[in-house]
Amino acid sequence: MVEKRKLLTISLPPRLHKEAERLAERENRTKSELLREALRLYIDTSEVRRKTTRERLSILIDRVQARTQDVPAREIRKVVREAVATARGAKVRAIA
Repeated sequence: MVEKRKLLTISLPPRLHKEAERLAERENRTKSELLREALRLYIDTSEVRRKTTRERLSILIDRVQARTQDVPAREIRKVVREAVATARGAKVRAIA
């Protein structure tokens, strides 16, 4: 039985598009096949990536707690919020 397909239009930066074209040609695939496989891999590994992120965050929290025993919790939260805001701002600028 043939599975129905849905059309998905995406935009890529020129450099990424060029790399996808090169890889698809080198592997004798269409760009659609290449991107379907990449998306499947991303979905299949999402739980592992989420677990790894939680583990790394837990280690980081333990380190912060060990180094900041005398610092009030509200001060730590403030610094963390500022760092997250800065990192998110940097990420948005890097993507744009």
